[in-house]
Amino acid sequence: MENLVKFVQDEFVTKKEVPQFQSGDTITVYYEIKEGEKTRTQFFKGTVIQRRGSGASETFTIRKMSGTVGVERIFPINLPAIQKIEVNKQGRVRRARIFYFRELTGKKARIQERRR
Repeated sequence: MENLVKFVQDEFVTKKEVPQFQSGDTITVYYEIKEGEKTRTQFFKGTVIQRRGSGASETFTIRKMSGTVGVERIFPINLPAIQKIEVNKQGRVRRARIFYFRELTGKKARIQERRR
């Protein structure tokens, strides 16, 4: 059964070209929002906490601080509303899922930048 699902995802779901990024990176996601008849582009800039799944069902979670409140958003990789993804900084972390990042504040919440 899972082979059939994988076959359908590989054949019929269109895959977008996205840049390479992983957890710890700071990225900006530009996506379309429809408000009635109008559409506008909004961006969400934050740190990638995790990437999960594979293939067409892959998602990634971004966290940003809005004032003193942390805001997280989950985006599917193949979301048609996503216009583009920009990688702003590449961070150096030791884990694939950095959920401990939620409890950190101030200078402790900084992620060291990876050398290129």
